[in-house]
Amino acid sequence: STPTYLQLHNVSTDNFPSSIFLSCLCRPFPIHFMKWRFAFAVGNSARFSSMIGSYQNNDEVIRRIMKTTQTIALVGASKNPERASNHVMSTLQEMGYKVIPINPGLAKQNSILHGEKVYESLESVASSTENPSIDMVDIFRRSQDAGQIVDEAIKIGAKSVWLQVGVVDEEAGKRAAKAGLDCVMNACPLIEGPRLRISGPDEK
Repeated sequence: STPTYLQLHNVSTDNFPSSIFLSCLCRPFPIHFMKWRFAFAVGNSARFSSMIGSYQNNDEVIRRIMKTTQTIALVGASKNPERASNHVMSTLQEMGYKVIPINPGLAKQNSILHGEKVYESLESVASSTENPSIDMVDIFRRSQDAGQIVDEAIKIGAKSVWLQVGVVDEEAGKRAAKAGLDCVMNACPLIEGPRLRISGPDEK
């Protein structure tokens, strides 16, 4: 099938490694990925932020998450290179994050994805002595399923939850905030990074 491309306009890339930016900008996203069906347009003079309903992301929160996060648990990981989660995982790794994939079906097969062992759940990652603590939980699940994942993220002591493009659960966001977690919804770090000139996590 003909790939659909992610389009970014007027995004400043100063101090953003060209190889990573080009990966974000130019890599084809096939139709499977485009269930999201989005194109981000960032104006030079207008502040861009993702919004659905009454929820609006905060740039300072996004910046704090992306700069302080070291380890990400990606819920909804896929071995299919045409899936959004597969592309996002590999690009986050290129940006310098450790990304731990979570998919119950793949975990039962003892799968390895982009060099990382696939786990069944957030709890199984947290209980393993092989892994550092989880900073951010990146959620590739339907909106109606996201709340359960957010609650699990709270339970294991994650520092933030990131609901991907098209995924919004405002009540879950309130629970996360009440528990002290940062929260982003309906956004992708591959877009927010270049927009905010963040090339990856701060060095420890």
